[in-house]
Amino acid sequence: MKKILDLMEGQLRAAFSACGYDETFAKVVLSNRPDLCEYQCNGSMAAAKAYRKKPIDIANGVVEQLGDGQGMFSMVQAVMPGFINLKLSGQFLADYMKGMAVGEKLGLEKPEKPETIIVDYGGANVAKPLHVGHLRAAVIGESIKRLGNFLGHHMIGDVHLGDWGLQMGLIIEELRDRKPELVYFDESYTGEYPEEAPFTIGELEEIYPAASAKSKEDEAFKERAHQATLKLQNGYAPFRAIWNHIIRVSVTDLKKNYSNLNVTFDLWKGESDAEPYIPKLINLLTEKGLAYESQGALVVDVAEETDTKEIPPCLVRKSDGAALYATSDLGTIIQREEDFHPDRYIYVVDKRQDMHFVQVFRVAKKAGIVEQDVPMIFLGFGTMNGKDGKPFKTREGGVMRLERLISDIDEAVYQRIMESERRSMTEEEARAASTIIGLAALKYGDLSNQASKDYIFDVERFSSFEGNTGPYILYTIVRIKSILNKYREDGGQVDETAETKVILPPAGETEKALMLLLTRYSEVLENSFAETAPHKICQYVFELANAFNSFYHETKILSEGDEARKDSYIGLITLARRVLEACIDVLGFEAPDRM
Repeated sequence: MKKILDLMEGQLRAAFSACGYDETFAKVVLSNRPDLCEYQCNGSMAAAKAYRKKPIDIANGVVEQLGDGQGMFSMVQAVMPGFINLKLSGQFLADYMKGMAVGEKLGLEKPEKPETIIVDYGGANVAKPLHVGHLRAAVIGESIKRLGNFLGHHMIGDVHLGDWGLQMGLIIEELRDRKPELVYFDESYTGEYPEEAPFTIGELEEIYPAASAKSKEDEAFKERAHQATLKLQNGYAPFRAIWNHIIRVSVTDLKKNYSNLNVTFDLWKGESDAEPYIPKLINLLTEKGLAYESQGALVVDVAEETDTKEIPPCLVRKSDGAALYATSDLGTIIQREEDFHPDRYIYVVDKRQDMHFVQVFRVAKKAGIVEQDVPMIFLGFGTMNGKDGKPFKTREGGVMRLERLISDIDEAVYQRIMESERRSMTEEEARAASTIIGLAALKYGDLSNQASKDYIFDVERFSSFEGNTGPYILYTIVRIKSILNKYREDGGQVDETAETKVILPPAGETEKALMLLLTRYSEVLENSFAETAPHKICQYVFELANAFNSFYHETKILSEGDEARKDSYIGLITLARRVLEACIDVLGFEAPDRM
């Protein structure tokens, strides 16, 4: 199905053209004065300058030519100084609702050219537990990936693990100090290395911070860790064996924790996977004359004449020959180009990394690793803060583990359910529901904010069943499910995609308002993806939930005496439920059957 704006603009273009004006002036937008009209066209104002006529004269001519737009409009009105105000007809809206209901994608059109798109999100370090700082990358990145897949693109999500830096050497040397008897530290050992790791995930998560603290006080230990890191990166077999244990134990735990967020990745690549591509990168940059030595290091100039701030050279190799983040990121891009040749890249990373990615993207384009017309998007996100406005911490002042954050919000939701006077659940059922609702509270609380903005994490507000929250959206869906269940119990049939389903023109203003919001579904999803802005989907589902609840409170749906009208109501609210469910699935959560 064509989007509602495209259909309206089609009628306006024909009218402008018939009056002798360029059809590009026939732009239709949502009205900013809903008390006067639903949509408006302001093209007469711009056309007036081009054709040296009064805007109102142009508008009047277009309105006369347009008529009712072949039954599309119930009102077409030219008003001073030259606006064209529009209202859609009830019959047109009803037909559009029926068209949406028939398709599985609710009228969403396939993209003209499906793209292969890499989404780089996650960025966790191995040997460390996920903490609140990992939340936004995971939640925002997952929603972008899901949205692209739903629209018909080939989305490839990569966790891009930090698995190749100094922390590896720190862990190896701390392990040596704790367990010097292990065969990995016996230089005369020539046998096979054990399949079982010499540590659990719990021990591993304790080893790294201990080693990190030691390195800040013990220079000799820090130097040992540097040397161990170099030996690992140069292929020293015993340390590669330890590294493989670290990866297996860490990734197993990370998959479990990401799963608790309903977040998955297509690729579990890390910085280490870029290592084989780094010699090729250095040769390429050198052969093209882009890289040069500066104080023993290898750098690439990336500043451009149009820059409004200083962009320093990109450092691609340290003076001691070691690789850096930029080196591994560029090596990763070479790997991705060879494996997938993406049409677009989206990096979901803390906005404080902006300069790093400006440098990396420019090197990739200058070196011809990525073609000039391939978008490389840096979706930098802000900080999740506590009520004090500072980065979110535990009560003790430490960084909170992500599993603890999830547990806290689940508990807050559980308490709200148990305190509700309308509660009809057992404690066990309430616990199960709180896990689903808690995830919605957490994800919606994050995604409803523009990604680049910092926001206050407020458990009490996010877990509320009222207001602009995840639980409120779920409560609306559950309310619709309850109505449909009662309708079925009374002998009615809910045919979700039946072409024979009749939806009548709206009988009242709240019903029409609900229909108007439902028509915006495709436009919202496509624009949200084009702008990498999942918060716009949150805005939409909140408006849609409000529109449904207004309709619900003013309409006796199940007690309606006119059976045709009742069936129409059922068809409309079924469509509303499907649209809401499609949107929250894209956002990465689901609704329970009861609340």
